[in-house]
Amino acid sequence: MFTKIELPISSISRNLIVKNSFWGIFAQVSQSILLSIFFVITAKKYSTYDFSNYIIVTVMCQLIIAFSQLGLGHWFIREISTTIDKEDLMSKFFKIQLVLGVVFYFVNIIIIYALYDNREIHILAIIFGLNIIFDNMINAIKGLNIAMFDQKRTFIILTIESILKFIIACLLFIYPFSILILTIAMIIVRFISLNLFLTFGSSNILNIRKIYKYKININDLKILIFANWPFIIVGASSVLNWRISTIIISKFLSPIDIANYEISYKLFAIAQILPIIVSSSIFPILIKLFNQGEINNFKSFYRTVQIGYFLFGLLSYSFVYSFANYILHIAFGQMYINATIYSQQMFLTMLLFPTVFLQANMLIAMKLEKLDMWINVITLLINVIFCILGLHYVKSLTVINFAIFISFLVFHILQDVSLFRKKISELKNIIEFYGLSLLTVIFYIFSSKLINPLLCFFLYWLIILGYFIIIPKKNKTMFFTLK
Repeated sequence: MFTKIELPISSISRNLIVKNSFWGIFAQVSQSILLSIFFVITAKKYSTYDFSNYIIVTVMCQLIIAFSQLGLGHWFIREISTTIDKEDLMSKFFKIQLVLGVVFYFVNIIIIYALYDNREIHILAIIFGLNIIFDNMINAIKGLNIAMFDQKRTFIILTIESILKFIIACLLFIYPFSILILTIAMIIVRFISLNLFLTFGSSNILNIRKIYKYKININDLKILIFANWPFIIVGASSVLNWRISTIIISKFLSPIDIANYEISYKLFAIAQILPIIVSSSIFPILIKLFNQGEINNFKSFYRTVQIGYFLFGLLSYSFVYSFANYILHIAFGQMYINATIYSQQMFLTMLLFPTVFLQANMLIAMKLEKLDMWINVITLLINVIFCILGLHYVKSLTVINFAIFISFLVFHILQDVSLFRKKISELKNIIEFYGLSLLTVIFYIFSSKLINPLLCFFLYWLIILGYFIIIPKKNKTMFFTLK
């Protein structure tokens, strides 16, 4: 499948990627296990009505957070890697995020009251919305740690947070409490995390006293926002593409559909861990290679990572296609039995998501954030249009899942065209990516109907593993040949 691969980066950079990614993957896996158990317990302990209301509030909060940061995270990571006075830039960024968090907290409440007349949703939104303020400050520190290759601090604190949430969920077995009490408990846990970030998690650059004294110049803020407004759209669109579906479902379908979608998305979110964490370590390397004019190394590095991402997407899809039924039955029993088929549908998008994420970082590293922004906007519009039109005729989650898949397919194609025009990608490799994706998925689905799905999974990946072992010895070149 691919021959000899040479990473075009120094051993120091490789060590940084491995170290950063190891801590990220280790922490995120442990967090996801704990938070998934939290999700399962709350889904089973609360009624579908209460659980769906809680989901609506948390999703709306996530959507507002995507806007509240004004997409300045990528800008900050790019700037702090080259600026001399890192403490001053950090103080400026943190203070801006704090102020924006407060502003968008009230925006969240206004939107919730405008969309829903449910009193429980209103109360939960007022309380849970405090996360917008906390998250803005936490994400500022997380961005600093990414830029300084010091994500170990971030992952340790987030692991502590997930443990606390897990403990709270376990208390439901001992003493059941209302969804309101659960929401208050989640806010307290997030506040504890914020204080841990401020005290221990800021790479020794964050100066609280300096932040307190720092005065935000309104004109400078306007210039900053207008200069980096594409990041706002990019950052918001990436979240909107997924989370707006929950809001659409809440207006068109039933509470059980909200729960089924969130269960499917929870599986998808777990699968996102590896490409997102690895990408957060790779992004600064891409910036460095491009800024230093090492275009050949930039292209080769991209191709190397793309191969790994392609295989991971295929692994994720095949795993969920074969095992989702068993996993969800154990977790939820018969309560959300239809979540299996919806999870299988949603994971078609995982064939594209890792490389979409990589190529988005490529465009931003090349300072083509405006192009990336418009691609995000087009993708979001396609998703929303297909969702609303589809649900007008067919009241099913299948419409949502395929709308997301189609929008990501368009996303990927537009990225491919852009990178091809910039002579980063080759037409041969682009065609091979789609061709092999289509053939392998069709082959896997067909094979799963002929033999036991579990056996099919192991045989499928045994063949792929054997291919990797045999091909280099025969010195063959086929798919994804690196030059």
